[in-house]
Amino acid sequence: MNVVMSLTKSRDVVHEPAAPTLALQNVSVAYAAGAQGTTRQPRPAAGADYALREVDFTVEAGQRIAVVGPNGAGKSTLFKLIVGTVKPTEGLVTVYGHGPNGHICIGYVPQRNQIDWSFPVTVEDVVMMGRVGRIGLFRWPARRDREIVADSLARAGAAHLAGRQIGELSGGQQQRVFIARALAQEASLLLLDEPLTGLDLPSQEALFEILDSVRPDGVTVVVATHDLNLAAERFDKVLLLNKRVVAFGAATAVLQPHFLLEAYGGGGVISNR
Repeated sequence: MNVVMSLTKSRDVVHEPAAPTLALQNVSVAYAAGAQGTTRQPRPAAGADYALREVDFTVEAGQRIAVVGPNGAGKSTLFKLIVGTVKPTEGLVTVYGHGPNGHICIGYVPQRNQIDWSFPVTVEDVVMMGRVGRIGLFRWPARRDREIVADSLARAGAAHLAGRQIGELSGGQQQRVFIARALAQEASLLLLDEPLTGLDLPSQEALFEILDSVRPDGVTVVVATHDLNLAAERFDKVLLLNKRVVAFGAATAVLQPHFLLEAYGGGGVISNR
């Protein structure tokens, strides 16, 4: 199924009031020996390779987290675990105290190369997909849903794009639309997988203005990025990942030379600036 469509969820899960927004406990994802994709193996076979291994961290409501690490570190796999499209080989992933599946509170913006931009759909239609979990799969949007879509497009600075085809937009405009979709979804956990890739500085700044606007709503934001400068400047905490958690905490504690050397090796540190 097209990625644009498959990101829509249609069930709901009641949140546990005392639970953190997101928690991973001793989570590993193993590839079957010689396989391209991940498989769920209760006991990984000898020779299995790991996409992620023994990952532990907790994110509280309203925090903004940057996930950094080299290519192949497992950042996209981590996001797919949280969404529920990849199952852990070992360990437990919880969102507000429950497994990932069934939540309509998770707004997920994948990497742009994972989306079929030729799919014949308008910007307004994409943003309305964020309402499906609230409306139901086979019901027509009500006036209130259309108002929420219009408001979400306005908050994302994309109201003028409503009638455009999604594939006609620039990279920055496309990111705005998918964030508007998450706003229309009323997401309380927003996952952005490398949203800054290919964006110029004004487009990056516009993206952060939108993220700043959801802070008062208590929305938790997790962003994968290669830009360590932005991770240090714009986020509450940094998760340094290379198939396992190298360090997690405030940027001043995490982005230390010994941790960076451990994560990136001798190949140097990538920055978009």
